[in-house]
Amino acid sequence: MKVNFHKPLSSYVTTIVLLLIYAVALAAATFIEKYHGTATAKTIIYYSPLFFLLQLLMVINFVAIVIKRQYLKNRKWGMLVTHFAFIIIFLGAFTSFLFSEEGILHLREGETSNQITVRSADNNTSIHTLPFSVELKKFTLTRYPGSSSPSSYESEVVVHVDGETRPERIFMNNVLDVKGYRFFQASYDPDEQGTILSVNRDVAGRNITYTGYLLLVIGLVLCFIGKNTRFMSLSRRLKELHTATKIIACMLFFIAFPSESRANENNSPMMDIVQKHKISPAHAEVFGSLPIQSNSGRTMPINTFSSQILRKLHKSDKIEGLNSDQFLISLLVMPDVWMRIPFIAVSNPELASYYNLPAKQCAYAEVFDNNGYYKLQEKLEEAYNKMPNQRTRFDKDLMKLDEQINIFHQLINRQMLNLFPKEDDPNHKWYAPGDDLSAFTGKDSMFVARIMDWYLEEVQEGLRSNDWTKANEVAGMISTYQQAKNKTLDISPKKIQSELKYNKMDVFRYCKIGYLILGGLLLIFTFIVQFQQKRWIKSIVWILGILVLIVFHYHMYGMGMRWYIGGYAPWSNSYETMVYVAWATVLAGLLFVRRNTITLALATLFGGIILFVSGLNWMDPEISPLVPVLKSPWLMFHVAIIVAAYGFFGVSCLMGLTNMVLMIFAGKKRTSQLIIRIKELSIINEMSLLVALALMTIGTFLGAVWANESWGRYWGWDPKETWALITMVVYAIVTHLHLIKRCNTLWLFNVASVIAFSSVLMTFFGVNYFLSGMHSYGQNDNVNNILIYLYFASIVIIVLAFFSYRSWKKNPELNPNKS
Repeated sequence: MKVNFHKPLSSYVTTIVLLLIYAVALAAATFIEKYHGTATAKTIIYYSPLFFLLQLLMVINFVAIVIKRQYLKNRKWGMLVTHFAFIIIFLGAFTSFLFSEEGILHLREGETSNQITVRSADNNTSIHTLPFSVELKKFTLTRYPGSSSPSSYESEVVVHVDGETRPERIFMNNVLDVKGYRFFQASYDPDEQGTILSVNRDVAGRNITYTGYLLLVIGLVLCFIGKNTRFMSLSRRLKELHTATKIIACMLFFIAFPSESRANENNSPMMDIVQKHKISPAHAEVFGSLPIQSNSGRTMPINTFSSQILRKLHKSDKIEGLNSDQFLISLLVMPDVWMRIPFIAVSNPELASYYNLPAKQCAYAEVFDNNGYYKLQEKLEEAYNKMPNQRTRFDKDLMKLDEQINIFHQLINRQMLNLFPKEDDPNHKWYAPGDDLSAFTGKDSMFVARIMDWYLEEVQEGLRSNDWTKANEVAGMISTYQQAKNKTLDISPKKIQSELKYNKMDVFRYCKIGYLILGGLLLIFTFIVQFQQKRWIKSIVWILGILVLIVFHYHMYGMGMRWYIGGYAPWSNSYETMVYVAWATVLAGLLFVRRNTITLALATLFGGIILFVSGLNWMDPEISPLVPVLKSPWLMFHVAIIVAAYGFFGVSCLMGLTNMVLMIFAGKKRTSQLIIRIKELSIINEMSLLVALALMTIGTFLGAVWANESWGRYWGWDPKETWALITMVVYAIVTHLHLIKRCNTLWLFNVASVIAFSSVLMTFFGVNYFLSGMHSYGQNDNVNNILIYLYFASIVIIVLAFFSYRSWKKNPELNPNKS
């Protein structure tokens, strides 16, 4: 019996199966790495012969399909170049695996060496000799002013090569190239007298891989501008549907989300004392405008500091009608009163019960017994003695409560308030009134030791007389001292005022409200338009669209302000990324608004929900100095593109959900208009997915280039990298389903577009929570708080998928292939 191998090799079914196996293998590898280490994951998955065979089969499958389907003859240039680019990238990766050399060069100041320690794929180490030597002249670690956080670190070296000496500098994102070897600033010795440089030699592999990246970008561009591409075909079909009927939409489900939680009203008699002695808002604004140096080294107005502190302690930026500046001054004036006010948030009921604390909020005094013993001490020591991965939720919440107690303790002792610059301090440190001030001498010593007492006395006088003139004057003296003694830091009054304005405007909160209201109204009126084709209703839809555009620009203005204040692109941490995803989501809706109004309505509503999540208690909106590796132009391009893709993926997910609901109603009543709307939204859904997949692909490989410039390798199978690749593969499966006749259905495509979004959530949230890696600078320890919403969403999706499937099977108009 003759076996025909050509048929399965050139089958689209084989393509989907291979992609599924590839995605599952990659996902499994990330968890193997977590529990058994990187070396095990590489041995079992990444560097195993079976994994290489899988990739080879994917290449053979593509070549066989090209030959069978005559894609060259049909001039499918975009598709051909894109897929051929992946083959080049695979080839480059394989070349790197076979011939690249990676090692470590450890040098102490004054030391010269030409030997590097190389670790092979089987985890063995050996010594390799370089054709030149490197001498470390000086290692310099620069910290953010007044903090222990590294701002940058660099090595001044001399390269002895071919009888010449070349002075060079190596620092993060600044690579030294010598004879094909690349040196990267990796780490340093604890005494700051030595440097650790990673060394990479991969000329052939890097050049092949970069060629693949370039071809990939060219191919993806061709996929959107070519006449014979899938994207243009979808665009033509969408125009045909528009000519068949006027644009109408239908939305028959509501997105439920909890209202913002508020702390219980505090009925403590001590709070009555605070309310009777409320700080003047006008004076609080004067005090809040004073510059202060944070523990991270950033100079900011006290208003920002007080807001961060109150959110940390109370999970809100206001308390009982007091803004954060009023709270901070009141705390300094009446520490004994605030020690007895139950306002410190307790997030764990089990923790509250164990220590007999109030369920949601406790007072500072309540964590000490009658003998002054700190109740948390014993369990706290046990928690810190455990390995991080062995700590329970109780342990983690206990450590967070301890952090809150320590912050309060420092505040009542007038620490953390770094108001006073020391003129000749080598680290540019500012001091707080409660710090050791012995470093100050003469008049400076007298001023910094007494000014805070004087200021608080005048505040107390202001509380009695309601005359805040003297308190304002003393605050002005502190400002004058800061200006006179700060000789090293460039404090821009304009930037301080901008930050105060940014804090006061609360841009993203108002954008959230605007998006939710306008998105909801837009959905309602686009639904009404289906039944009432009246001009005034269409005018309302048009006006709502204009208002969305205005809020969108206000959102962009807020991001621009944050960029100006922080000095870097505002998408470096979880909060900033969420804000940017919301913006990108609404942008996706605006780009497709001419195709279908409901797309903008869904995108606007989803943008509001994302901003709602970003405003929850566990999201930290603090503007923090960047870690050294993020000080790169690649941050702006890589993160901006890849996160923009999340916005388009999110819009597609919502359109998939909408179509599932519409299918349920179409099954009950066969409305031709409803069928057209489902087809129309499905086309826009696929177009959005194609845009998102292109952005995700480009962003991921831009990240690979950044990694090569920062760490010396363009791909290291870090969990974040791997899950970005998994997301690409998952959505490649979704966008290729139409190639298989029995899978080319409206129901399967829309359900798949919804389920695929879970890979985005895993990449964005899950990696930080379930896994770890080199991208830990962007993680959020409280990601688990969103899991409850995800569980609920999963149940809703399963229910919708079930009932929409029943309707799809019953309705013959929904059964035909979608293309």
